[in-house]
Amino acid sequence: MSEEGKIKVLLVDDQPLLRMGFRLILEGEEDLEIVGEASDGAEAVRTVDAARPDVVLMDIRMPILDGIEATRRITESGSPARVIILTTFDLDEYAFSGLQAGASAFLLKDVAPAELVQAVRLVASGDAVVAPRVTQRLLETYVRGHRTPAQPAPDPLLAELTRRETEVLETIAAGLSNAEIAQKFFLSEATVKTHVRRILSKLQLRDRVQAVVYAYETGLVVPSNPDY
Repeated sequence: MSEEGKIKVLLVDDQPLLRMGFRLILEGEEDLEIVGEASDGAEAVRTVDAARPDVVLMDIRMPILDGIEATRRITESGSPARVIILTTFDLDEYAFSGLQAGASAFLLKDVAPAELVQAVRLVASGDAVVAPRVTQRLLETYVRGHRTPAQPAPDPLLAELTRRETEVLETIAAGLSNAEIAQKFFLSEATVKTHVRRILSKLQLRDRVQAVVYAYETGLVVPSNPDY
């Protein structure tokens, strides 16, 4: 974050009007600061290195280097920047690629302004966001498409979790926020955040999106509708 404690945001889209729209929405918030813009993935990677944003709003289809590959390069560089992928295409393949590349969130471009602002704040704080109307289909289809054995082999790392941490992981996989998890288990949000940090550390995961996929892939959470 900046010296003033603001969340630094980088806007990446090949359409200037869309960047302008996102800028107008986000600059109206006192805790958000636009630190740069990029019109293609290659420029985005360079700008992340120079501007050191906390959150990157990343388009998918762009010239020179697309948003998925740009996200992968940013993630693999070790940058702490978290990427929110924005797309007009409500298609699983884009979301799958984004998850694999290390994105922390996936939203559609028609997201309401208030939801976009909230998503930036959540991702900056370590929470992850997936567009609600695609969450279940995205995760369940992802798991079916990438799981090879009929029954997933248990991961020994799961045994490292306490009972409460396992319960928290299950609620993360269900898409609950820290506030919702706190309410469900009658805990403080600070306690929930501590549980989440320990879960990610024990399972050697980067963020909550990876935790959700992990929960499905290991069979901790089972897709509810196999014929979807």
